[in-house]
Amino acid sequence: MRRRTLASLLATTVLATSGLAACSGGDSGDSGGSSGQSLTYWASNQGTSLDNDKEILTPELEKFTQQTGIEVELEVIPWDSLLNRILSATTSGEAPDVLNIGNTWSASLQATGAFLPFEDEQYEAIGGKEKFLQSSLSSTGAEGEPPTSVPLYGLAYGLFYNKQMFADAGVQPPTTWAQLVQAAERLTDPATGVYGMTVAGASYTENAHFAFMFGKQNGAEFFDDAGEPTFTEDGNVAGLKQYLDLMATEKVVSPSAAEHPTTNDMIEDFTSGKAAMFMGQNNSAATIESNGMTTDQYGVIPIPILDPLPSGGQRVNSHVAGINMSVFADSDNTEGALQLVEFMTSRDEQVVLNQKFGSLPVTQEASSDPAFQTENLKIFNSVLADTAAALPMIPNESQFETTVGQAMQDLFGRIATGQAVGDAEITEALQGAQEQMASGS
Repeated sequence: MRRRTLASLLATTVLATSGLAACSGGDSGDSGGSSGQSLTYWASNQGTSLDNDKEILTPELEKFTQQTGIEVELEVIPWDSLLNRILSATTSGEAPDVLNIGNTWSASLQATGAFLPFEDEQYEAIGGKEKFLQSSLSSTGAEGEPPTSVPLYGLAYGLFYNKQMFADAGVQPPTTWAQLVQAAERLTDPATGVYGMTVAGASYTENAHFAFMFGKQNGAEFFDDAGEPTFTEDGNVAGLKQYLDLMATEKVVSPSAAEHPTTNDMIEDFTSGKAAMFMGQNNSAATIESNGMTTDQYGVIPIPILDPLPSGGQRVNSHVAGINMSVFADSDNTEGALQLVEFMTSRDEQVVLNQKFGSLPVTQEASSDPAFQTENLKIFNSVLADTAAALPMIPNESQFETTVGQAMQDLFGRIATGQAVGDAEITEALQGAQEQMASGS
């Protein structure tokens, strides 16, 4: 009863705030969970498209079937509907056996009670807890409780820049936020449709991530020690303004970027020459290169940080990002589900999949593979180790992402249509997001 009550509450909140229609996946009792020789698996979109994910995952899952005799029914779900699909599945009874989750949702989904806890027995079944990197394990669930997810792909943010555009403008890669803005201004020419930066302004997850990062830089937190929301702190308002001003006042981001719902749309701006820079996670490299841009045409540096930092500000330019795997507690094939988790987190699959998706391995063995010692990947590893902060592992974290992220989407839309967005408008939007969380509507 507790699981269904909590799940219903979370589902209602997210569906109401997102405006997205939730769909249900395959019923594990009918199409994958009831047979000991079959599984259903929901994968998140990691590649250049849903079809690209299928092309990458299908042969690997066929290897799993050859090794175990277990057939896997795969569905790849886009990020803008994944959380809703998961929350709907917790209440509908139409759930997969295994799924990917954003690691920032770990504690929120854990609170529903719908997922299998990873205690000693479950860890042993997938090869042991010690095989994972400690940094990746930090975002698998609420502190002090057995987590209900394990790491799958590691991610961190960086600044991607077009080397030729920088050279033509006589611009050097920036090392501070002020230098980033100055470089973007020099690289912007609205008359030709070229801008210094681009963003995914209609992606609530991306918006929320930058709200968290820049709030930290400005000395604020979105939750207090008791887990209560503090969205309207001055530093949070300043953090949102820092990001929104790229379009609002500096005008180095095209208004059309307010309509970008995915990072792939943002990367298309970059690879087509419409934008000289974007802030993205390391797996963006796979999309960049699939769009025809070679590794010698772009560079990567850590996202520049405010200098000097405001009072209480922290040197944060990423969250501890990544993708986790979970197993539904109601699965009729828990043993097979754990076998799939073990397979996906094995050394060989970690090397294969993280190379193809441009992500970072989450296991000790795979992370030392030469494939992950390139110049760019070393930068992302350094960011993850030194200047990344974990989003709060609290039950209502996913509601923070939807409410704040969509409030920012709204603000980007207003900016794109010529409306003024300053401290007052940002404070009002954050107050509204906080009230949505409090009311559960």
